[in-house]
Amino acid sequence: MNARLIKTEADHEAALGRIDELMGAEPGTPEMDELELLVHLVETYEARVHPIPAPDPVDAIRFRMEQQGLTAKDLAPLLGGKSKVSEVFGRKRALSLSMIRRLHGALGIPLEVLVQEGGSAPREAFDPVVWQDFPLAEMVKRRWFGEAATTARQLLERAEELLGGYLTAPGMPDLRPARLRQTVRRGGVANERALWAWQARVWHLAQGQEAEPFRAEAIDGALIGDVARLSVLEDGPKVARDLLAKAGIRLVFEPALPKTHLDGAAIRGGDGTVIVALTLRHDRLDNFWFTLCHELAHVVLHLRGDGCHIVVDDLEETGDRPAEELEADRLAADALIDRERWAAFTQRGRVGRADVLALARAERLHPAIVAGRWRRETGDHRAFSDLLGRGRLRASLLSPGPRRLPAN
Repeated sequence: MNARLIKTEADHEAALGRIDELMGAEPGTPEMDELELLVHLVETYEARVHPIPAPDPVDAIRFRMEQQGLTAKDLAPLLGGKSKVSEVFGRKRALSLSMIRRLHGALGIPLEVLVQEGGSAPREAFDPVVWQDFPLAEMVKRRWFGEAATTARQLLERAEELLGGYLTAPGMPDLRPARLRQTVRRGGVANERALWAWQARVWHLAQGQEAEPFRAEAIDGALIGDVARLSVLEDGPKVARDLLAKAGIRLVFEPALPKTHLDGAAIRGGDGTVIVALTLRHDRLDNFWFTLCHELAHVVLHLRGDGCHIVVDDLEETGDRPAEELEADRLAADALIDRERWAAFTQRGRVGRADVLALARAERLHPAIVAGRWRRETGDHRAFSDLLGRGRLRASLLSPGPRRLPAN
């Protein structure tokens, strides 16, 4: 047997000639073994050098229609209506992932034929997903997909392609509850899909920022205190974002989606990416700084292990709070204001505006932090309203963050 790898056209021609000579070989003979090997080598060479192009998706659909005696009317339910059938056959509309899924399931056309060059196949993970459960109109309103989907109907038509890709970006945690260690503070989150979409959104926003590699040992209560002291700066929230990026934490801002009741979240991806996300639910400095420190406390206390974990917080939740939340509250509060000094402050009896300002100066904090904590712990939500820094955040922070780390 002289069979060898086929590397050139001359080798190919020689192998074909030898195959002709061996066509009458008997089973079980050395000649038959040589014939089988040569056929395999020729097929391998031809697949590499002279590949047969896959059929055009539209041609493949037409061929299957002829086989099964189908008309354009029969395809309307699979393509989303008569107009879309005409657009697909006229090559004015590419097949969406939902169309591909339906054509594959109903007509048995292979996915690799229906998926055009540069496209992607339907994801098995989305088989049970009802895309209408997502807040499509709100996502379009916020321009999450730019010109690719400017109406909720357009987004629904391309949901698996656009939204599905958004939910499964490279490196992103698998956000399905069954696959993720996730803590949601409010048991009554009404729209789980909206929560899923919001988490995906903050992940994408975080990828637009550069950050140093996260090192858990460098993140502690002292860092939270350093962040809190930035509150005295006019642009303190932005400076905090830069400081945290150097510590390996990406700080992003995205308003909560309807029916999610969120203040913020702390996220650790499987690739080690750590994110603190805030919704700026209340446009007040006191709320901003406490929520930020609370989420950083989760990073210090609860996100050190490997793997994915997300803590999603509704800080207005009433009733019994889990130990995990109480721990984060305690660390955040101690980082903001010395525990003994706060105890002495609250035991003095009547507290006035001058007292709040004095404690804020002593602790090197914005007065909003002292005023907000006093209101929260005493339940007196009419006190010191003018010190809370209302209307100071959203306009400046709900914009893309820096892509480059600031110079040292």
